[in-house]
Amino acid sequence: QVQLVESGGGLVQPGGSLRLSCAASGSIFSPNLMGWFRQSPGKQRELVAVFSSGGLASYAESVKGRFTISRDSAKDTVSLQMNSLKPDDTGVYYCRLYGRLSYWGQGTQVTVSS
Repeated sequence: QVQLVESGGGLVQPGGSLRLSCAASGSIFSPNLMGWFRQSPGKQRELVAVFSSGGLASYAESVKGRFTISRDSAKDTVSLQMNSLKPDDTGVYYCRLYGRLSYWGQGTQVTVSS
C-alpha cells in the first residue's frame, strides 16, 4: 500500500500564487509517475502536471508557463508551484502516484476568487 499526504491549497485572488506538496510513503513501486490532477466544478478530473521517475515533466496546455512541478525522488515528494492563478484554476487538486498501480491523495481545495 501507498499513502499520499497533500498539503497546501486554499483561497487566493486572481494573479496570486499557491504551492501544493505531496509526500508518498509505503511500498512505492518503480518506475512510476507522480503528479497532480484537478477536478473543477462540472468537469471531469484532468491532468495538471506530472513528473516521471525518469525525470521528465509534462503539463496541461492551460497551465504551461504558470505552473512548475518539482520532484524529490529521494524523499518521494512532489510539489506544484502555481503562479498567475486564474478563476478557471479553481478545483480540488489530487496528488497521484501511478504506473503498474495507481494511488490518489485525498485532495485539497484551491479556490481562485476575488
